[in-house]
Amino acid sequence: MDELIFVRPSGVWQQQIADYRREFEASGDSIDGSGGLKTAHSLEAWLRDQDENTREETVRGGFVPATTFLGVRASDSRLVGMVNIRHRLNDGLLVTGGHIGYSVRPSERRRGYAVQLLGMALGECRRLGIEKALVTCYKDNIASARTIQRCGGVLENEIVKDGRAVQRYWIAVE
Repeated sequence: MDELIFVRPSGVWQQQIADYRREFEASGDSIDGSGGLKTAHSLEAWLRDQDENTREETVRGGFVPATTFLGVRASDSRLVGMVNIRHRLNDGLLVTGGHIGYSVRPSERRRGYAVQLLGMALGECRRLGIEKALVTCYKDNIASARTIQRCGGVLENEIVKDGRAVQRYWIAVE
């Protein structure tokens, strides 16, 4: 497994972001941790939102401040994954969203990148002053549950939302 680095989304990455989105659309998977990439009307609008959503005074209504990072492979600058870190929790995030959402592009899975991304996200949480991070996943997403557990996640409980069981893990940010 190659080392990943975090990069903030910008126009420089627009083509790779578009390719990332297309790969998820083709696979039928959800693009978790992408700060709304799936539903963005355009990449330009999505990039603008990623900047505005980092600050309390400019975050979109109903959202909390959050920072999205691209997980880029250092050896070849390929966009491998995305992480969205919510700076605080609201009622909805406390139930099912958590502090951290992440995804790894389908063609790059099963190589340890998810653990690396989540570990890097926990480092960012530390810088934000978050002492315990909530990370959630659907119960049937065994790979995500294992990733969370490998990063120190302790299962608090399971809830059912929209007919699906959601596991809620807490990770001590050290």
